[in-house]
Amino acid sequence: MQPVDYTTLLALCHELRQSWLPARIEQVYQRDRHTLSLALRTLNDRGWLTLSWHPQAARLCLDRPPPRDPDTFTLSDQLRHQLKGLALIALDPIQPWERVIDLAIAKRPDDPPLYHLFLEIMGKYSNLVLTDDQQQIITVAHQVNAQQSRIRTVQTGQPYQLPPPVLAESPRLTENYSDWQERVALIPGKISKQLLKSYRGVSPMVVKTLLNQAEIDPDTDNQTLTPEQWQRLFQAWQHWLTCLENQEFRGEITEAGFTVLGAVKAPANQTIHGLIQDYYCQQLGQEQFQQLRHQLQQKLNTVIAKLQQKAHTFQKRLEEADNANQYQQQADLLMAYLHQGQPGLTEITLPDFDQGQPVTIPLQPDKSLIQNAQRFYKQQQKLNRAQDAVRPLLAVVTTELDYLFQVEATLQAISQYENPDDLETLTEIREELIDQGYLTATHSRPRRKPEESFQPHIVNSPSGFPIWIGRNNRQNDHLTFRVATDYDLWFHAQEIAGSHVLLRLTPGAIADDVDLQCAANWAAYYSRGRESEQVPVVYTQPKYVFKPKGAKPGMVVYQQEKVLWGKPQSPRS
Repeated sequence: MQPVDYTTLLALCHELRQSWLPARIEQVYQRDRHTLSLALRTLNDRGWLTLSWHPQAARLCLDRPPPRDPDTFTLSDQLRHQLKGLALIALDPIQPWERVIDLAIAKRPDDPPLYHLFLEIMGKYSNLVLTDDQQQIITVAHQVNAQQSRIRTVQTGQPYQLPPPVLAESPRLTENYSDWQERVALIPGKISKQLLKSYRGVSPMVVKTLLNQAEIDPDTDNQTLTPEQWQRLFQAWQHWLTCLENQEFRGEITEAGFTVLGAVKAPANQTIHGLIQDYYCQQLGQEQFQQLRHQLQQKLNTVIAKLQQKAHTFQKRLEEADNANQYQQQADLLMAYLHQGQPGLTEITLPDFDQGQPVTIPLQPDKSLIQNAQRFYKQQQKLNRAQDAVRPLLAVVTTELDYLFQVEATLQAISQYENPDDLETLTEIREELIDQGYLTATHSRPRRKPEESFQPHIVNSPSGFPIWIGRNNRQNDHLTFRVATDYDLWFHAQEIAGSHVLLRLTPGAIADDVDLQCAANWAAYYSRGRESEQVPVVYTQPKYVFKPKGAKPGMVVYQQEKVLWGKPQSPRS
């Protein structure tokens, strides 16, 4: 994940000064343990400023409004108490080439600052610190004591100290060509690495942009550069410093990330803040998506394996119970031939009652035939009782496995992160598993109403009819029992875990065979049989789909169904 460098930080501050200073702080909201949002209002606009001290994504940018969930963080409570209703009057780096932004906050725009909010963008050492006008620390996102750092402590009640400076030369527009070349070429090595090491404030993004403008391979040794290449690189270097001095930036998305020194201007509706917000929303969303999906998959694998082992044990006990009649037959034979018994026998061979075939019965030599017969009768009764007790237990385990296979099928269908709805779908699956007792709640995020978070996957059939596909069990239930009308058709993989699919029809419309096949293909794709060539898919009217009393989310029964063969590979081909 590309970090925000000094050049990007200057570009973001420049855009904020143009339209958002001064601004009234109307609200303070903490999105998560690394991200704070300030609601700003100017005479012309209202927006949310994000301050993030995330270890990989520390940034400052205008952002989307935060969710409407309650804020339970202590830091935001303290900041809200101090800052709400005051004015943000200035926003500047504390020193040249330092990625620490000082947000000056006063009672009114023309008053001296009452507070300073320092955002330190320093990788894993990033932090957010609130001080008074004397720079005494009031509150801090991460307190750093003497045991954690011998160089700099950051604790409430202490004076705020600047981070230790980087011991490197600062880039200067007035530096002449010969001095600059001598410094960069002093130590042999790749030109990209020597540019990074020789000066402060030079990031990999800046180096890559400069070398691209100078048409130089980043792996080129600095000792092999021609005079023409040195001249082109110096011109690009001077152009970069001129852009910083004149506050001229051009945002652009690249294959490796983003740059504010782009060769083309950003779209008219795309600011640098919008570019940064989109980039980190995508990157952080993908990271959270992968982590949550891995967590859910691991939990499902563990629970399913335990339940399958339990089901195997119950099946084995039922198979043993099937031998109960054999014990009874052996006991009956012993009782019928008591006169043939002798003390100390380990087995006895007797003709059976039906065909007179010899049957060998194992005996305990210390017991008489009557006692052995009684032992077989007891074993038969025990197995019969076990059979009556195990059958309902096996039914419960089987039902639970069917439900977990349903959850697993929906999880497998969401394999890649494409937009925030994918992460929201996984979050709903996690909440569902918490409700069902498979996961432990680690946060107090309130559940939103189904209609507020309902984002099914929607495609069109060949005739243009919408096909709605539930992406988790909560969406499946909402789709089937809240959205479906009498005109729609409901699809589901037959006796296989999968998503509920609706073919949405208008009143009086009749679906063609190609539309039915298309819906069946999607139902097959979003099922546990998606790797098969063909999957049996049932379809019926929604009024014939029922939820049994006490059934888990997404589990239904249906009637008057018809069957089609869905082709899981067709929707993605």
